Amino acid sequence: MPQIGELGGFEFVAVLRAHNVAPHVAQNTTNRRSPIDGRTTRHPGYALSGRLRGRIEEVFGWTEAAAGFRKTHRRGLARVGWMFTLTATASNLVRLAKLVPPAA
Repeated sequence: MPQIGELGGFEFVAVLRAHNVAPHVAQNTTNRRSPIDGRTTRHPGYALSGRLRGRIEEVFGWTEAAAGFRKTHRRGLARVGWMFTLTATASNLVRLAKLVPPAA
């Protein structure tokens, strides 16, 4: 049996459904067929999963664009880990500044 990551879109969804797992992957809404139909999208967890996925992708997009993490100039697990921790901390500080209202 192939690994989950080796499967294409339709096969991946079929394997998940065979194991009674709801596939929380993006639905193709353009002029193509999509393996994700109303059986999945009708549940409130599907919409929640999409919102949370967007929030996570926003952080990784920020680290690539603003923090220069697309191509790291460090080598080694310790140095790259340190750089990632610093970048994640900066990302949290930027988000925190938007969440906390300014003092009057």
